[in-house]
Amino acid sequence: MDTTARQTTAGDKRVHSKESSSVGRVPANLLARYGGDVVLRFNITTVAEAKALAQATNDLFLDVWEFNDGWVDIRLAKDVIPSLLALLPASLNDAHTPLMHDLAQSIFESYPSTALNLKGSSASQERHAFSPALRTTTENLFFRDYQPLSVIIPWHRLLASLFPTHVRMFNIGTSYEARGIPALRVGVRPSTTQDSSPSKRKTIVISGGSHAREWISTSSVNYVAYSLITLYGKSPEITKLVESFDWVFVPTLNVDGYVYTWETDRLWRKNRQQTFLRFCQGVDLDRSWGFEWDGDIKGGNPCSESFPGDGPFEAVESRRFAEWAKNETSSGAAEFIGFLDLHSYSQQVLYPYSFSCAQAPPSLENLQECAIGLAKAIRLRSGEVYGVSSACEGSVAPVDSMDKEKDKRAFTRMERGGGSALDWFYHEMNVKYAFQIKLRDTGSYGFLLPKDNIIPTGEEAFGAVAYFGKFLLGNKGIERKDEDEISPVESSIIAENPDISKDSENNRGPEHEVWDSRDWELRRRRRR
Repeated sequence: MDTTARQTTAGDKRVHSKESSSVGRVPANLLARYGGDVVLRFNITTVAEAKALAQATNDLFLDVWEFNDGWVDIRLAKDVIPSLLALLPASLNDAHTPLMHDLAQSIFESYPSTALNLKGSSASQERHAFSPALRTTTENLFFRDYQPLSVIIPWHRLLASLFPTHVRMFNIGTSYEARGIPALRVGVRPSTTQDSSPSKRKTIVISGGSHAREWISTSSVNYVAYSLITLYGKSPEITKLVESFDWVFVPTLNVDGYVYTWETDRLWRKNRQQTFLRFCQGVDLDRSWGFEWDGDIKGGNPCSESFPGDGPFEAVESRRFAEWAKNETSSGAAEFIGFLDLHSYSQQVLYPYSFSCAQAPPSLENLQECAIGLAKAIRLRSGEVYGVSSACEGSVAPVDSMDKEKDKRAFTRMERGGGSALDWFYHEMNVKYAFQIKLRDTGSYGFLLPKDNIIPTGEEAFGAVAYFGKFLLGNKGIERKDEDEISPVESSIIAENPDISKDSENNRGPEHEVWDSRDWELRRRRRR
């Protein structure tokens, strides 16, 4: 099967795997688990349709992959489709299209070529997946494929050993299954600083992997960390960011779930915690945080993909993350000024609140200004369009009324929005600039984004993070991509393919124009 011929959504420009046409046969275990499944996109136009679909997915315990204010993607067994359609209004019976005709094949292609062979292999074989001897081509090897936890942790150790002046590896806590939750702290005091005594550092946290199956979020956090680490001392702009802030990267918050996606179920979302129903394990890490834990929806079923637990912070990993953050501030080690939580998919930049649209955040205008800048930084980096909205609006269907502001309370949720890390860091930790970024794509591959998208998506995340740092430094509206800000991975690609840079320059459209910062400031003021 040639995956380049796969059906894609309109206007969706994706990097397709060049090797997909030569993939091998799907293993029997994947066919047994996913062979009868399909992903359908339902187009939603009314509140009645949204309510009916939300109720039906809840009753049938279906796996809602993603949703926004116009569509919902659902994974289900083919033989369940008639049951679902029977619960929906007639208008939805013809308002759905398949996104993936062969889910098992797509899952098979998302693994590295050696990953399935490593399952059940000896520990010595796994150690050869990555070793310090490969350090000369780290960027080409590590970001060539998605990487399991057994490769990520040695890679973190290698970075910390190669760059001891500004990189430290640590664990923010222990997971339910007693794994360490790995993190990297990147930062250094400017050489001009006379006072060597420890003091509170302005800190930016970038996390990923809250939902185990969102591999692109984990790889993108690692990509951004690697880019900042290796550009320190080479790029004046990045050097200033590393000297001005501490950057904490948590690429695999849901370590147990992440390992489970590699060893057992590629589409697992929650952690691996036991619930009161033995046959329904797992708590949704991003619905377990303490602020507005219940949101607008009360109760929950452990078999639901968004089960928040029986109380706030029941998910062990979320609790450990929160305890670490509180300890950092109470000890005077850190002042959190920024938080970026990377997810997939749908290409959106979301700001608080997630739990409800009925309450606006106090710093709404500042959040919107920064969110628009993040989306624009991504567009200038790659040409990809990311939407901007409140996190609550990203999980609802539009009302029938034309006055959306007046009728926000009538919006219908596809799943609960309370208990999010986004809201907790913003409200409880007083992080003025907190965002959730949903990375590629918009549905063509969903959580099974081909590996050829790892570097382009990482570049988009890096562009957003570079803008974010400059924004927090006070340089609002810097839209220029300096040559010294090109990541090492991107630089190596351009070096090997010099025509790429020429083509990108020749094809640069109006949206890629280099704006003078004063011009951008005037435009920003006019918008107000």
